[in-house]
Amino acid sequence: METRIRTNCRACGHAGCGAYVVVEDGRATKILPDKEHPISKGYLCRKARGFMEDMQYHPDRLLYPQRRVGERGEGKWERISWNDALDTIASKLNQIKTESGPESVVFGHGTGRSHHRFIYRVANFFGTPNVLANGHICYLPRLAVSKQLGIPVPIVDYDNHPSCIMSWGSNTINSNADEYIGVNLGLNLKRKPQYIVVDPQRTKLAQKADIWLQLRPGTDVALAMAMMHVMVKENLYDHEFVENYSYGFDKFVERLEEYPPEVAEKITWVPAEKIVAAARMFAKAKPAAIQWGVGIEHNVNCANSDRCLIFMSALTGNLDAPGGNVLFGPPPGLPRMEFCGQEFQDRADKMLGGTRYRLAASINRISPHVVWDAIEHGDPYQVRALMIMGSNPLLVRENSARVERCLKQVEFLVMADIFPTPSTEMADILLPAATWLEFDNIADYWKSHGYIFPRPKIVEPPGEAKSDIEILNELGKRLGFADEFWDTYQDSLDYILEPAGVSWEEFKDMHYLHNEPQYYKYKTEGFKSPTGKFEFYIQQNADWGYDPLPAHVEPPESPSSDPELTDKYPLVLTTGTRTQEYFGSEHRQSKFLRKKHPDPLLHIHPETAAARGIAHGDWVYIENARGKVKHKAQVDDGIDPRVVAAEFGWWYPERPAPDYGFRDCNINFLIDDLNVGPESGATNLKGLMCEVSRVPN
Repeated sequence: METRIRTNCRACGHAGCGAYVVVEDGRATKILPDKEHPISKGYLCRKARGFMEDMQYHPDRLLYPQRRVGERGEGKWERISWNDALDTIASKLNQIKTESGPESVVFGHGTGRSHHRFIYRVANFFGTPNVLANGHICYLPRLAVSKQLGIPVPIVDYDNHPSCIMSWGSNTINSNADEYIGVNLGLNLKRKPQYIVVDPQRTKLAQKADIWLQLRPGTDVALAMAMMHVMVKENLYDHEFVENYSYGFDKFVERLEEYPPEVAEKITWVPAEKIVAAARMFAKAKPAAIQWGVGIEHNVNCANSDRCLIFMSALTGNLDAPGGNVLFGPPPGLPRMEFCGQEFQDRADKMLGGTRYRLAASINRISPHVVWDAIEHGDPYQVRALMIMGSNPLLVRENSARVERCLKQVEFLVMADIFPTPSTEMADILLPAATWLEFDNIADYWKSHGYIFPRPKIVEPPGEAKSDIEILNELGKRLGFADEFWDTYQDSLDYILEPAGVSWEEFKDMHYLHNEPQYYKYKTEGFKSPTGKFEFYIQQNADWGYDPLPAHVEPPESPSSDPELTDKYPLVLTTGTRTQEYFGSEHRQSKFLRKKHPDPLLHIHPETAAARGIAHGDWVYIENARGKVKHKAQVDDGIDPRVVAAEFGWWYPERPAPDYGFRDCNINFLIDDLNVGPESGATNLKGLMCEVSRVPN
């Protein structure tokens, strides 16, 4: 018998697309789009199909809790019970807490995981302020900057049809990031608004643009400041907003004097006349909106990049305006930080890097290198245990060689995942996780678009796999905090929904809950900043020892850095090129997706390739002072001859454990984890220097 169950797809890390799952005889067989879904509007990407066809019932899924019996990385395991696994974990973590303090235990999670609220709740009651995620280079800098400015994250109001859209470091049709979902941009582009794209590569979106600004990787701040220089000089800004609702504009204008388009051209490689044209186009259009992606957060200057784009929206009168960048606010239900617990702020002195990366610490985030410093060197104290759920740090963390050393060195390592990965091979205790089809949950609870959606359990998990939130709920009780957790994790869903006036049993049959947006809220409410106004000059930064105004900071490696370095490694390397097939290191098990995209690609200009004897499809080495990895050459004249662009997250699940081929092609072997942004600890993933050569036959 066939049934269709409405749900919210989580085939990728960010999720959010409405779907129907077809179930036949207790088995999920097909996934179909929900054409009435208010965010995805009938769109589903190929990852959804790849997940359903190849991964939900893949023979390599982890099925039982296991204990390592050999050395780390040898792949020798013994099956144990859930009671044994959870008792062992709780006993060891509490022992370490007693001997070394709770901060010597670090919890961790991957991108956009719906269980991260439980990770923070367990960590909070356990007493550690240290939670390892990837937020230092993804979304969370803009969350921290927005909080500093006294606002939620500004989101493009596509439903009110911007007259001008600027995509900045966001290849949305490939990445579908966060609240946006690529279909919303696509539908709006059919209306033929003015369109600006800022990207080092000529993506399909750049081909649609009226103006394409092909900047040098890592120079976003210089470009944004030059555009705002034009807006101020030509009197194209919103005087009412500036005069009535802002603070520090005069000091900001003084800083803008340092960034005329001619100066920015030398920094960014974007012609001055294009900078002027883009500034005029965006400032004159009403309404106008900026969709920026994590591309601008992949460098040491990411906080200023985020700050500049919010400044540009405010300067042009598009902040919280219909069709602009709107402050939608939280969805119905319990505020997420109330679920997580807010005591982290009281432990900033114990948080790794908490007094160094003050902006990150303001939203309870840490930079990965501080964890590795604590494991390797006991600086500022020894980290003895890691519990990481739904993440593959050997692939997705910077400086993979160092990550591997630390995962081998740490005293106790717990991993939970759906599949074995190079990282799970390092674990002492390995836990089998359920997929999103196999447990009840609330979707999009962590996002800023004002919606939440039910994601009901559809099929039973295989073997003894359990959902991450069930694992964490049970672990919280065993750690000694039974009063702060629930008899069943479904009870926690009722707790979240209680302020919305519904139970989980009621909500799971609903389409969604939504808080309707209100516009121009600052006119009556002001901003939740120290001055109550929009702060172009941020005194808090000055108090913390940072620059209170945005400024371009040259990447630690660049064409103008050490001549010996650039002679040996003359090409600018940008990493993290997005693809439709994969999310981070996920989905490599899918035959459907791998058929379309079997290997990692390096985008390289024809002139650059020819000078090195490289043809399209050749395997090439990408090399710098930190190592050498392989990609296939994608010869492409849509990239500057001085730049190459690599993908990330690559490994080969079909190859033998414990390595799975990740040493061959993982671009994070080439990335330093210590050259980081001063405010948020963001790592420099773009604007590195490298050389490329053909792999001999």
